[in-house]
Amino acid sequence: MTHPAKAKGRLEHANITVSDIERSSKLLQDLLGWEERWRGPAINDGETIHVGEEFSYIAIYTDHKMHTRFAKGVPLNHIGLLVEDLDAAEQVVIDAGLEPFNHADYDPGRRFYFFDWDGIEFEVVSYE
Repeated sequence: MTHPAKAKGRLEHANITVSDIERSSKLLQDLLGWEERWRGPAINDGETIHVGEEFSYIAIYTDHKMHTRFAKGVPLNHIGLLVEDLDAAEQVVIDAGLEPFNHADYDPGRRFYFFDWDGIEFEVVSYE
């Protein structure tokens, strides 16, 4: 009996809403060594910046009217980011005026978490 081929894929992008796309874009570029891939107008008279690498990115969106801060975990728990140098990444977060928390070291790697200015939680992990 033959089995059908399994689909293969990877995460291409995530799209988040923030209050200041320039500030969020800079943080991701400084933290991950990513680049701005694209920017332009978006739905509801908004603006989007795609920040990432060749095959994946985070779309950072704002509609310039966003005044409500979303509650933690509604609907996203956190975004995980993989870095080579966890200590250097933590310093970027601190230099941006954000506060790392919940440091841990368990398989498969060391990690910490932080909230950005809009309450979006990020997990930063290193497998080294």
